[in-house]
Amino acid sequence: MDLMGMMGKLKETQRKIEETKLRLDSVLIDEQSTDGTLKVTLTANGKIKSIDIADSLLEDKDQLEDYLIVTLNKAIEKAAKVNQAELDAVAKVDMPMIPGMDEMFK
Repeated sequence: MDLMGMMGKLKETQRKIEETKLRLDSVLIDEQSTDGTLKVTLTANGKIKSIDIADSLLEDKDQLEDYLIVTLNKAIEKAAKVNQAELDAVAKVDMPMIPGMDEMFK
């Protein structure tokens, strides 16, 4: 592939990555505490969309804080994995093979 062809392919890949990022704004990740009293929803891009707290948790500030930390961290980790998998898929399929680049995707 010539240099101009590679540059065009890189621009196309960049466009697809941006489209994927936009699409990931509509992919929702749900997570909840083990007892279901706290539920969070965020996008695969890590933006919090909703937090639902049972009334019983409002009576125990320490437990609520602990639940928020644990549940949000689990949701953020899930979102990051979905996000990375989607972006990796676009990059692997659409990137032109430049010598040495294949090592980046192993």
